[in-house]
Amino acid sequence: MSRGERKAMIARDHPGLSLSRQCQVLAISRSSFYYAPKGESADNLALMRRIDELFMKHPFYGSRQMVRQLRRDSIAVGRHRVRRLMRLMGLEAIYQAPRTSDPHPAHRIYPYLLGCHPILISPPRDKVRNVIHHPINSPAIAPIAAL
Repeated sequence: MSRGERKAMIARDHPGLSLSRQCQVLAISRSSFYYAPKGESADNLALMRRIDELFMKHPFYGSRQMVRQLRRDSIAVGRHRVRRLMRLMGLEAIYQAPRTSDPHPAHRIYPYLLGCHPILISPPRDKVRNVIHHPINSPAIAPIAAL
């Protein structure tokens, strides 16, 4: 169930449950219950209209090119604002995506040779024991070991 549906279930004048208890039961914070979205300003709506006009002419413009075009039209606006408004309107630049993972049909596909062999994560136990345990029987190493 969406947050809007749960928010609509809350009754302000319920005799048995307080608002805070209803919000707790429906897993909604009280601040989000009282919050009323403001909407876009008149400046943003005018800018969105202009972005839409430009996008109809140039559907391959992303936010960066759109900002350059708007600045040429003497509209001072930042890229992140244009990006947010384009995302809000559902506008996305049309471009050819890179196909870097597609193999060329003429290239040979080599077999994977390690597929049947297990990968050894640790060395055999007898070699580990020999590496860790070194008896000091040599007279040259004895004084160093005593330090």
